[in-house]
Amino acid sequence: MPARFWIISFISPRGDAALTRRAIKHARLHAKVLQWSRTRKQYERQGILVESEALDKAEEECLADEEVRRRRREREAERRAELDAEYVQAFGEHTLRVFPRCPPETAKKIAEHACLKYSGRVGRSAAAKQFDDEAIVLAVQAHIRHQFTGYDELLSRGIERPQARAMVRGEVEQVLASWR
Repeated sequence: MPARFWIISFISPRGDAALTRRAIKHARLHAKVLQWSRTRKQYERQGILVESEALDKAEEECLADEEVRRRRREREAERRAELDAEYVQAFGEHTLRVFPRCPPETAKKIAEHACLKYSGRVGRSAAAKQFDDEAIVLAVQAHIRHQFTGYDELLSRGIERPQARAMVRGEVEQVLASWR
């Protein structure tokens, strides 16, 4: 085996993406390290193996432009936050279009709650991002259920969600009808 195969370094996947990308660029050879996950029944990437020289070059490059990359990340984070605020506002406006009698402050609260990032709520779904009326109705129904009915109390008493939803459905429909 050639000597270069013996001088390798391991890079963890949770490290710096720029370091990984640059190390692969400078390496003549690289290998992905995989491990079988019994629970997921698939291989999961653990990291990469690269030549030590390639890793050293990549680290030098990363140190040289670390400040530039940090500023870019900050600008992009601000831009994403601005876009998200615009999305929440648009969701609230579409809520008022579908439910014209809904109080504007309530529509804003519905949008803020339904569109919370990383929440998995209806406002983050693909349909909601297209301002699909059905997604908006689901968000409004959820808000009404929690704010205008005894739904949360039913859940706290141990009643299952489907049964509790059925018990408050009439109240939810009344509020929906009054907002249309």
